[in-house]
Amino acid sequence: MTLSPTPSRIIHLFAALAITLLIAIQPAQAERIKDLGHFDGIRTNQLVGYGVVVGLAGTGDDSLEYATLGVKGMTSRFGLALPPGLNPATKNAAAVMVTAEMPAFAKPGQRMDVTVSALGKAKSLRGGTLILMPLYGADQQIYAMAQGNLAVGGLGISAADGSRLTVNIPSVGRISGGATIERTVATGFESQPFLSFNLTDADLTTSLRVAEAINEAVGTDMAIASDAVTVRIVAPVGAQERVMLMGKIENLIVKPAEARARIIVNARTGTVVINGAVRLGPAAVSHGSLTVRVEENPTVIQPAPFSRGRTATEPNSDIALEDNGAPAFEIGRRASLSEIVETINSIGVSPSDLTAILEGLKQAGALKAELIII
Repeated sequence: MTLSPTPSRIIHLFAALAITLLIAIQPAQAERIKDLGHFDGIRTNQLVGYGVVVGLAGTGDDSLEYATLGVKGMTSRFGLALPPGLNPATKNAAAVMVTAEMPAFAKPGQRMDVTVSALGKAKSLRGGTLILMPLYGADQQIYAMAQGNLAVGGLGISAADGSRLTVNIPSVGRISGGATIERTVATGFESQPFLSFNLTDADLTTSLRVAEAINEAVGTDMAIASDAVTVRIVAPVGAQERVMLMGKIENLIVKPAEARARIIVNARTGTVVINGAVRLGPAAVSHGSLTVRVEENPTVIQPAPFSRGRTATEPNSDIALEDNGAPAFEIGRRASLSEIVETINSIGVSPSDLTAILEGLKQAGALKAELIII
């Protein structure tokens, strides 16, 4: 058994690593303000509800109590009362949770998509129909009603001998335009004395640049950067005037500040991402790797003739340790990202070895960047 990767696999790792690192070389480009954040109060709202899907071809919940109660409640709305103690056969029905995201400024009568997920042991929701059910917000108020036929991208097939074939996830489906909005969510932006624009990534320099761009476009001292995230804008009176101002601000062009020097290491997948702000100071690095080989050669021992003994197997293991020493390399000045990538490819290290080298450089003070391991 060999614990070191094969040469071809190492080459593929180096190629993928080089592509990943080179992507981060691109400098910060000018962006629209609308791509850097959003106005306070203008956001989506999550809705959730419980319902029943019917019309399944024998792939429902069968005897799940939640589905049974749901079917009883559904039939009672139409004046059909099931006898006490009767457990309806619900193999063609399934209890589901329905989720949706209500857009900002959504008005009653508009439609939105919903996602339907099986709650119990339903094998597939293919061919099912969601019965009319309410969607609730975080305040336990009804904001939409959902109903419709499901579109399921997965497929599940079962055979008589118990074998099964499943493609994707057949227990989750979507209904395009399956919910009708019944109530609006107040944003409050038309009544506040000022507008707040929140950056997605906190940065003091970017916040100042956004405020400066707004002041140059709409008037001096209209916007101030209150912190690294929020830019406050003096808002005119009236909803139409505010909408015109917000539309103008969203399309202003701003060059965001260069990101802080960071190195992101995913310890689970071996992915290493280095942004263009990373620099290396003078340092010398020597890194080797160990290869452990374990070979099992069991020996079969036969008993002597007429001894009434039994054939036995005697373990015989050979363990070999090989130290693949790598030559040292020197970083004589502040190296850029392209030089880091070139050095990595020249010495031939795997992502796991690269992580160890970066941690050592960080401890030595030669790596002027934030090292984040996820």
